[in-house]
Amino acid sequence: MSNVSIEELEKEREELQKRANELRKKRDELHKKAKELAEERDELNAKIRELRVKIKEHKSKRDELNQRVKAAKEKRAQLNKAYLRAKKKLKELEKKKAVSLGVNIERLKRELKRLEHEQMTQPMSPQKEKEVIEKISKLHAKIKEYEQRIVQDIKLKRAFEEVKIAKEKAERQHAEVEELAQKAQKEHEQMIKLIKECDALSKKVDEIQEKIVFTKIDADNIHKEFIECVDKIHQLEREISSLKKVGKRKEESEIQKEAMEIFERFKRGEKLSTEDLLLLQKAGLI
Repeated sequence: MSNVSIEELEKEREELQKRANELRKKRDELHKKAKELAEERDELNAKIRELRVKIKEHKSKRDELNQRVKAAKEKRAQLNKAYLRAKKKLKELEKKKAVSLGVNIERLKRELKRLEHEQMTQPMSPQKEKEVIEKISKLHAKIKEYEQRIVQDIKLKRAFEEVKIAKEKAERQHAEVEELAQKAQKEHEQMIKLIKECDALSKKVDEIQEKIVFTKIDADNIHKEFIECVDKIHQLEREISSLKKVGKRKEESEIQKEAMEIFERFKRGEKLSTEDLLLLQKAGLI
């Protein structure tokens, strides 16, 4: 009966050992997976740190350029005012010169514009159109003649030059504003692009971290089950060892009892078999 119990316990121990090996393998695989995930997470965090440095650089450049844009706009506004003042001065001088010549050039230009619009938009007879064209031609000639006489004036020439210079300065300053604004916008766009990349990586890091946590939880649960298996194996080994000792003592007691019976026969002078003699020898009686 003892031998049967031992065999059953040994079979249970073997099954538990097999299960323990499977659990240990699965636990180690999960630990490996958690380690690989942690390495991937750390690599992504390193990339995020690099991106944040670049984001900071682009932001710094953008802010610096925006300050330059602001200063350039202020200067452009000043130059535009100077240009408008120069234009106003020129118009005043032109008006004075026209008055001195006894003509109103602005009125002539308005009349010219009216006639050109009438020719282009209103149906008219060939004769009427011919008359209008002649008027337009005369007005062009008259305006050109008076403008040439006006620009020959030294004050007007100087005023024209001032307007030209002021306009060129304002246009150059406007081009500088546009260039700086484009550079600032480019830095801003680069910064936004990197921020989006950084956010995407951060999201991925969070997902990986969640996987790491759950993987470690699974590994811990499997490790607990593994330890329980090992504890059961040790308990079974103690029970098997105890049963074996009990069985051995019982066997030795039975051998001793049988040996004493044979020894009594030996003392009475009965004939003993080889097996009987071996049993006496094993029991230490001969």
